[in-house]
Amino acid sequence: MPHMDVPGARLYYETEGQDANPALLLIHAGIATLRMWDPIVTALAEHHFVVRFDTRGYGETDSEDVEFSDREDALRLLDELGIERATVMGASRGGQIAIDLAVEHPDRVAGLITIGSGPSGFPEVDLTDEEEAYVDAQDAAWEAKDWPVLMDSEVRFWAVGPLREPDDVDPDFLETARMLNRFNIARMDQNPTPRPLEPPAFDRVVDIEMPALVIVGEYDVTPALLQFEYLAEQIPDADSARIDDTAHLPSVERPGAFLTILEPWLERHSL
Repeated sequence: MPHMDVPGARLYYETEGQDANPALLLIHAGIATLRMWDPIVTALAEHHFVVRFDTRGYGETDSEDVEFSDREDALRLLDELGIERATVMGASRGGQIAIDLAVEHPDRVAGLITIGSGPSGFPEVDLTDEEEAYVDAQDAAWEAKDWPVLMDSEVRFWAVGPLREPDDVDPDFLETARMLNRFNIARMDQNPTPRPLEPPAFDRVVDIEMPALVIVGEYDVTPALLQFEYLAEQIPDADSARIDDTAHLPSVERPGAFLTILEPWLERHSL
């Protein structure tokens, strides 16, 4: 299994496709690992060199309790693989990392794709009463260090969404979402500290010049929906899409519908 040593960590990564093809860097959500991209990687690798990695605190990446930069980790991986520029796609937390990377190092980012994401520095959003109840339950599980309960509560909130019931979603998808998040229990004792982008990306997305595609699921949570609207309005010439019948993990829950949006967009922009 490929790992790369970086200061204070060993990053786990995978590649698929021919390295002569345009590079596509995938950054996973905070309720998942790089395995979340499994449903779409084979299709994307037909015309791209697909790179994905577990960020610190997740999956098979092992980290010391040090301050670090997610952006620098991503750049070190691109350098290791000899990639000068890549289209970067991130989901949720991974999308924020992708936005920060595009703002800080536009010369390394050929295109930007976000899924249920917002820029760093986005103002705090008022949740609905129902959403507040889910967050309170997660906080209680965190205080009790009941990691399985916490992980499953996060999946209920994010992957199912507050406007749906678990019975409304495909049981195979629900089990996949649970497994993606529960895998991270093994890293709960690691506490690497991400160094934020300064100044944050909130006021800087207006300067993004590379092609951008902003995606959100119909049943995502309130902050993600508002962040989607903000990015779609503020990033110059950004394309945007809402995917029906899904919440925070549309590429996992509805990979076919996701690819029908993503692949033509990549081709249209020669990415």
